Amino acid sequence: MPTAVEPIRVEARHSPRRIALVHDYLVQDGGSERVLLALHELYPRAPIYTLFHNPERTHAGFKHADIRASHLNKLPFARKRYQWYLPFMASAIESFDLTGFDLVVSSSSTFAKGVIAAPEALHVCYCHTPTRFLWQERNDYVNELPQPKLVKRILPAFLHQLRQWDAIAARRPDLLITNSRTSQQRIRRYYQRDAEIIAPPVDVERIPFTTKPGTYWLTGGRLVAYKRFDLAVRAFAKLNVPLKIFGEGPEMEKLKKMAGPKTEFLGHITDEAKIQLFRDAIAFLHPQIEDFGITAVEAMAAGRPIIAFGQGGAAETVLNGVTGTFFEVQCWEDVGNAVLRFDPARFDPRKIRQHAETFGKPRFLQQIKERLDRAWTEHQRV
Repeated sequence: MPTAVEPIRVEARHSPRRIALVHDYLVQDGGSERVLLALHELYPRAPIYTLFHNPERTHAGFKHADIRASHLNKLPFARKRYQWYLPFMASAIESFDLTGFDLVVSSSSTFAKGVIAAPEALHVCYCHTPTRFLWQERNDYVNELPQPKLVKRILPAFLHQLRQWDAIAARRPDLLITNSRTSQQRIRRYYQRDAEIIAPPVDVERIPFTTKPGTYWLTGGRLVAYKRFDLAVRAFAKLNVPLKIFGEGPEMEKLKKMAGPKTEFLGHITDEAKIQLFRDAIAFLHPQIEDFGITAVEAMAAGRPIIAFGQGGAAETVLNGVTGTFFEVQCWEDVGNAVLRFDPARFDPRKIRQHAETFGKPRFLQQIKERLDRAWTEHQRV
């Protein structure tokens, strides 16, 4: 009798019974949300705790998920103006009751890493990046806010306090995983912690590649200042050649004012429309410094070469001369020169696709599952 029961007892001890997922806010469909979606695929029964949830703006894959938004989500305009509630987000993330969960997996670029897990639980955080507006972009954040001067004078003191909370919150996870060497270095600098690297999932399998020549240049994503779409817009206004830009964001109107007559803003588009855009493009422009840069890898999955600023995640995902080319100075003149010198015939779509496949979702699911299982086993030995 004991020999028949023993395997069941050992398996139960080495498998977390209840798992919770935590994410900053589900109000858009970006790269961090695709990581969460993969985690949800891995643990479909795990509830997802988040500060804000806007079902109209999130991926359809979350439609049937058990999403538990914080009390802030009930406040006026919370779904569309969630930034207004910044002073209350730290306390809101700490208010989640995770009692009874054995494993907590947070997906964080801001607040989710600060969730308070039960004392006996294991907390693993996939940290996309240290909080941008508190660390590497703290000065730009204050200067670019459309707020009265009085607010801008008060804000630095508040952000200083929030920065202290953020540093403490980064100590709470038992294990940090991140997306690239760029993010790993930032985590070490700002949080004084080591993080392991597992590149995020890219739906390469859903994107058919093509060998036919493209007819326009393409860029896109969330239209925010740090992504530097203004460089591409200015360059193409001078070059007067077709450029398509997909995505929405606070920079939209500013970019439209500086755009040339052959630049087209497509706004929010479906995944299917984005795939077709990749397939018909000459090349994809990536002028920003990203932690990883999923959109550039999606373009490569379609066989399209990349013109990228040679720093950040692009330096790790784009093979210079094989899957794309780099420009050296982050200015519109260098973007324009790179476009003028670019010869798409030099790039083999098949080789580009093969490289993109190394970042596919099956690879991520296998690596993250193996690492979480090993972390759980190590946790049980303590």
